[in-house]
Amino acid sequence: MATTSRAAQASGSAQASGSAQPGLLSIGQVLARLIPEFPDLTPSKLRFLEERQLVTPARTDSGYRKFSTIDLDRLRFVLTMQRDHYLPLKVIRGYLDELDAGRQPVLPGGATQAPSMLSSERRYTRDELIREAGANAMLLGDAITASLILPTDVFGEETLSVLRALVELQRSGIEPRHLRGFRAAAERELGLIESALIPVARRKDASSRAKAAELAREIAGQLEVVRGSLIRSALSKL
Repeated sequence: MATTSRAAQASGSAQASGSAQPGLLSIGQVLARLIPEFPDLTPSKLRFLEERQLVTPARTDSGYRKFSTIDLDRLRFVLTMQRDHYLPLKVIRGYLDELDAGRQPVLPGGATQAPSMLSSERRYTRDELIREAGANAMLLGDAITASLILPTDVFGEETLSVLRALVELQRSGIEPRHLRGFRAAAERELGLIESALIPVARRKDASSRAKAAELAREIAGQLEVVRGSLIRSALSKL
């Protein structure tokens, strides 16, 4: 995590120099490296993250943005925390600010381990996923049929976590078919989020689209808090 502190220092020194340093990346190069992991990433999203002061790329004399490898790692961290933990950008920024100040803050969002800012998320083939999760092909097939896992050629860490959870649930007699309602509940929540985004979504500019995406994540995070509270409350009555 010390890498994050160096990110601010590296970006700041590049800014102060007034010109881009050799080896820095353009927006297009950053997108090329990150889009395989984050398919929804766009130039407007990168600019939005800069506006929120989560990354500070260097500028050339002509004003073009140039990103260091440390900036790239920081972006990967921010996007991972958004995608996997539904954290609002203001929470992620607060966490990174604490790290930049040399402190050791508690990882937000209930995550047990921070994603590395030095390596990308591992991808798994179908056979690798089954092996890593301690599952079998039938369980994965049932999970796909129940719409708990999306069918694809490669899978990420989040899918691995879901399949591992399904393995444990199966030991308690809970099969994927018993969880079909989870997909329906998720779609109902998506409907709520889409309704809340209507005022922002009506604006067609790139900045508004980026703000809508961030607001959607914030709402999803708050819904997760409410859902978790309801479950804990019900469990306390057992």
